[in-house]
Amino acid sequence: MGVIRRQWWAWAVVVLVVAVAVAPLVDTWLTNPDDQRLVDLDVYRTGGQMLLDGRPVYDYVTPAPQLLPFTYPPIAAMLAVVLAWMSWETAQWVWTAGIFVALAVTVWLSFRQVLERESLRRYVPWAFALLMVLCTYLMPIRDQVRFGQVDILLVALCLADCVVRRPWWPRGFLIGLATAVKLTPGVFLIYLLVTRQWRTFFMASFAAAVLTLLPFAVIPQDAADFWFSALLDPERLGANAATTNQSIRGMLIRLYLPQEWLTLLVWAAIVVVVGWFGFRGAREAYRAGDTLTAVALVGLMAVLLSPVAWIHHLAWVVVVLAAIVGDGRDPVRLRVAAGVWLFYVVPVPWWGVSLISLKIPGVSLVLGKIVQNGFGLGAVALVWLLVSWLPKRRRIA
Repeated sequence: MGVIRRQWWAWAVVVLVVAVAVAPLVDTWLTNPDDQRLVDLDVYRTGGQMLLDGRPVYDYVTPAPQLLPFTYPPIAAMLAVVLAWMSWETAQWVWTAGIFVALAVTVWLSFRQVLERESLRRYVPWAFALLMVLCTYLMPIRDQVRFGQVDILLVALCLADCVVRRPWWPRGFLIGLATAVKLTPGVFLIYLLVTRQWRTFFMASFAAAVLTLLPFAVIPQDAADFWFSALLDPERLGANAATTNQSIRGMLIRLYLPQEWLTLLVWAAIVVVVGWFGFRGAREAYRAGDTLTAVALVGLMAVLLSPVAWIHHLAWVVVVLAAIVGDGRDPVRLRVAAGVWLFYVVPVPWWGVSLISLKIPGVSLVLGKIVQNGFGLGAVALVWLLVSWLPKRRRIA
């Protein structure tokens, strides 16, 4: 009984330690000027408010200077009604707390091989606290807090659906929910197909279909506006050429290819190659019993293959780091993971922007573009690392 009590005290201290460690980040973004604060949360909440007011969800934009439209499927607006019921101040704190709860779930499920090691049992709370702090300061996670984004919740949903050993929900339901709320998790349907997880695939497809069709019964005009108008406008998501778009398409657009059709053609060819390589690697990892690596690869596919993938979409890097670390016994894998962690902590793409602005002949437009695309190119490298390097390293170790 005393041991259990000490464990409870340890976890209470862990919560306090993590709260203190992340407080500067939270304080920075939740004390921002009101028109700069959690701007994506403002989009979600205003979408819910439009439904409450009986106004068209896809016709509004948030107040100046942001002027951001609602870009998510209509089921997301229906769910956001809960946020609209709250005051703006309450919603900020509730959402930020939810980000860290989702991150905690992601960290626990991702690093479970380390945290469940018998030799580390006494130190599990402290190891978990360290991992939480390290992951919080990854740039894609910092941006979750900065913008009030939903990505880490979607990561937690898809990850839980794939790796929880005995789920109390029908396996596949959470992937279907995530796909209905934001389309990019739909890559997991491809993963379930190529790995022949038929029951999970049908459940995920069923859940996604029901949640997609439900708005046609409840808010039919908004549902039609999204699927037949808003979804077809790529610029609605923001400037596709912006540095924050680290998808393959975003990187190609910044190369200033002379013709739009040429960009489209090159993008389609690269997507086919990267998709084939990534999903094949995910299938092999799944067959080898390494579901975590499979999930990490599919998460990277969600970023790279999407037409638009902002830096905060790379929240999947938490799962990638855990896949590289494994059970924590291989020092080479630990060093590689440390390098990947550091790479995604520092603002690499913005260094590229600064280098381009210096206009150094023969350097800025070449090296600057490479660095500007750093996080996207890093994601491509991580796909290779998980597919080709990691299995070889596992056999050596």
